[in-house]
Formats: sequence, structure tokens, C-alpha cells
Amino acid sequence: MALTFFMNKFKYLTISLALSLAVTAPLAEEMSETGQFVDGVAAVVNEGVVLKSELNRQQDLIIMRATQQDMQLPPADILRDQVLERLVIEEIQMQRADRIGIQISDQMLNTAIAQIAENAGFRFEDMPTILAQDGVEYGEYRRDMRKQMILEQLKRIDVVNRISVSPREIEQCVADLEDNAVVNSNFNLSHIFISVPSSATNEQFSEAEQVATGIYDQLVAGADFGELAVRNSDGDTALEGGSLGWRPGEQLPTLFFDVVGEMEAGDFSAPMRAVSGYHIVKVNEVQGVNQKSEVQQTRIRHILITPDQIIDEETAKQRLDDAVERIQGGEDFGEVAKLLSDDPGSANNGGEMGWTNPGEFVPEFEEIANNSELGALSEPFRSRFGWHVLEVLERRIYDNTADLKESNCVERVRNGKLNNETELWARRIRDEAFVETRI
Repeated sequence: MALTFFMNKFKYLTISLALSLAVTAPLAEEMSETGQFVDGVAAVVNEGVVLKSELNRQQDLIIMRATQQDMQLPPADILRDQVLERLVIEEIQMQRADRIGIQISDQMLNTAIAQIAENAGFRFEDMPTILAQDGVEYGEYRRDMRKQMILEQLKRIDVVNRISVSPREIEQCVADLEDNAVVNSNFNLSHIFISVPSSATNEQFSEAEQVATGIYDQLVAGADFGELAVRNSDGDTALEGGSLGWRPGEQLPTLFFDVVGEMEAGDFSAPMRAVSGYHIVKVNEVQGVNQKSEVQQTRIRHILITPDQIIDEETAKQRLDDAVERIQGGEDFGEVAKLLSDDPGSANNGGEMGWTNPGEFVPEFEEIANNSELGALSEPFRSRFGWHVLEVLERRIYDNTADLKESNCVERVRNGKLNNETELWARRIRDEAFVETRI
């Protein structure tokens, strides 16, 4: 496990989204020969199934959202097909995640839920009660959260991490973004996506363009964007009215970046052609941001002893205590770290972790680092990864504006490729799967 396992990189869901994922709904039940209700199968997907209960739950959730937002939905049979297709793709992805060994531990799940609770002003312990007040069953909520975290990791492995970004692309991006109004703004966006098959013919592109143009004409005539997205969009967020949420300007896909700068809140674009189809984007809101950024960075070295099946908690703690005694007795911290530390990302560097920004470590590690005096060994402490002792070597105020621009450009270039790559990936694994619908 590399040093980066300390980094808190997971982008937690907002409390409203997390709650909406877990709203309970009536089960789609069938009567067995014994007179008891049993669940039914909506679709067979490879070696798995999509249950009618889950189909019904998701469909009722979408109907509830549409009612709350006074949004018109497509006819019931079309909506049911759309929801089933989404669940089929999710099942295919979950099977893929299981085959390659992606798992979300209870500890990781608890950390995610605790962060959501903190962001919403609640305690972790209060979440079951808070959820129950909204009609949400806590066990179902945890299952939905775990699934979303697994799918996020799968997408990162299968899509995001395989998108290459060259130094030339980064340099060009940074040059293009200097003094750009889009970069200095955040955008709340929605979009409608009309897809074409992989290796689409000119005729298929023409058909998709006609559909997109027809939707655009309806928008010009005053039709509701969200309703048209629900009825027509092939995007992942179609059933949420096409909502993409808030996006930093510098991280927008290139296709969107080139048009939103000329748009104001409430504006929508003409259809834009991409490799996988046509997009129509709407700007819901715009917020200005300040690009200059300064952070307090910390340079730390540490030693990690990780309990496992051979080394129990007490033994791991004792090994760390012995290491501390050796360092306090005059041995070099770096040499002891090279010999004993279980962190392969820093052990060979004498435990040194380089300059780090706030929020890069798990909370229990960062709290000790923030409260330690320069040059002083901390007391041994436990994190979710094992037993640590650390030493803060230096602190500094660092202008990371240039670093942010470069890292944002990496994200922007990736995001510019991400939508098409994700669509192609989802389409490929769907085409390769065995699917038999039973409704």
C-alpha cells in the first residue's frame, strides 16, 4: 500500500444526494405457492439479477423527485425501461468490481458517512435517527453508499486512471487558462446527451443530430430543460433532470468550456457534437472565485507499524515504543524508519513524506501533525492504518496557485476526455454482457 493511502481523496456525496439514494419504496412482490410474498426478477444479468423490488424502489424514488419538482415524466413503460437499463448497467459494473476485488470496508464506509454527517452538522451516531425522520432505513442507506463508493473506485480504475495526460497538454492548458473568465468561475450545469453507437455511421450521427436539434427547438420555444432531459437524455443523470451539479470552470470538459464562457445563468447551448453523440448544456448558476491560493504546508517524517495476522495490536505498539526509545537514545530517525516502517511510500526515504497540504492525511494523523512542535517526536498514536510516531521537520506558508493551475489542468484535460471514455466503456461492457429482461 503506497503512502497515498493516507490521503483523503474521496469526494463525499452531499447529504441530500445521499439521503435520496436510500429512500425506501414498496417492494415489487409476487405470491409464492405457499401464499407468502417473494421478490421477482426483473432482469438476468450474466450470473446475477436485477430484482423487481429494486426496480420499483428506484422508479418510485424518481417519481417522488419529479412530483416535488413539478416535473413531467415520460410514460410509465418508458420510465420503467430507462430505470431498468440503469440498474442493468450498475449490476454489470458491480460484477466487474467484484471480479477485480474492489471492496469497501466498514471502516471506509463509516468514515464516508461520518464526513457526510459532519458536513450536515450532525454527529455520526445520530445518522440513523436523522435518516429515519426522512423515511430512510439506515441499513439500506449504508448499502447504497457502499455501492456508490465501489462504482466510483471502479470508474477510477477502468476509466480515469487510463486516460493519459501529456506534459504538452498541461502546458497548453495552463497557457489557455491565463486570465480566462471561465477559469475564475464555478458553474452549476445540466445537460442533455443524445448518444450514438460506437463506430457510428454518418447516417446515425445525422439521426442523433436531428433528435438533438428537435430538443433544442423545444427549449427555444420554452420547454422545461429538466423534463426534456428525463424524457430524452442518454446521460447518467438523465433521471435527475440532467443535473451535473457544481463544477469548477477549469475542470469543465473542453466541449463545455468553450461555450459556457459566453453564457449566463439560464442560458442553454445549441447541440454540440462529440465522439459519442450530441450534448446540450445549460448554465443554471455561476459563481466567481479567486484563483490565488496560499496554504500552510508541513514537512513530516513518520514510522508506521501495521498490525496484521502475525503482529497483533499489542506487539505492533511495543515495536513502535522500542523504535521511539532507540531514537531518543541517539539513533537516527531515518535509519530506524528504513528498518522498521511498514509504509513503503516513505520507508526508503527515512520516513520522509515531503511537503504536504492541509487535508491530505486522515484526520487522526493530521491532528497530531498540526499540534506537534517542530523537531519533537510525537507520542505513539493509532490511526486506521496502524501505529505511528511522527516528527514535524518544517512548516511554511506556500503560494500554491501555480500548482493548483497545473493540477486543475490535469483534471480538466482528463475531464475533457472523461465523458466520451465513460460512455464508450459503459457501452462496451453492456454489449459484452448477457442480459435477459423478464418484465
